[in-house]
Amino acid sequence: MKMKRHLTRVVTAGGVSIGGNNPVRVQSMTNTRTVNTEATIKQIKKLESAGCELVRVSVPDIKSAEAIKHIKRKIKIPLIADIHFDHNLALLAMKNGADKVRINPGNIGSDTKVREIIKTAKETGAAVRIGVNAGSLQKNIKTKLVTAGAGKKAADMAASLLEYIEFFEAENFGKIIVSLKSSDINTTVEAYKIFSSLRDY
Repeated sequence: MKMKRHLTRVVTAGGVSIGGNNPVRVQSMTNTRTVNTEATIKQIKKLESAGCELVRVSVPDIKSAEAIKHIKRKIKIPLIADIHFDHNLALLAMKNGADKVRINPGNIGSDTKVREIIKTAKETGAAVRIGVNAGSLQKNIKTKLVTAGAGKKAADMAASLLEYIEFFEAENFGKIIVSLKSSDINTTVEAYKIFSSLRDY
C-alpha cells in the first residue's frame, strides 16, 4: 500500500535539499575529535563512499569551530556543526563554512544570543536545526497544546518547539529543520504528529 506523504517545506543545507518531495536524506556524525582534521576528513570520506549525504561534527571549543574551514575544503557533502550552550561557537562555525548548525535554543542562554545566531545564519546562508529534548524542556512553556490521545510530555515537547519556531519566524527566519527527542519512542512519535499538524517544517 502506498502511503501519502505529508509534505513539508524544502530547506537546503550546502546544496542538499531536505523536505518536500526530496528523498529522505542520510546523515551521520563523526566520532573523531574535530580538531584532529586529518582523522575527521578521513572518516567523512568513508561516510561519503558509503552514501552519506550530510555529516555532523562536534564543536565543543573554538579550535573545533576553526577546524571547520579546513575540513570543508576537503569534503564534498554538507557539514553540520553540533553546538551545545556556547552561541559564539555557532557564530564561528557558520563563519568558517558550516552549512547547518544544530542547537537547542533553550541551552543557548538568552534571546539575544539566539538572535545573533539567526543574524549570522542569514548572512552565511546556513540552515538551523532546532532541537527539543523531553528531558530539558523549558520550566514554563507558555503555549499549551491540548490534543486528544496525546500524552502531556508529547504535547509539551511540541509546544516547546512551537515557541522556538515562532521566535525564529518573528525574526524572519525560516531555514529551519526540527528535531524532537524522547527516550520513549511513542512519546517521540506522538510529539512529531502534534507538531506536524501545526507547522510544515
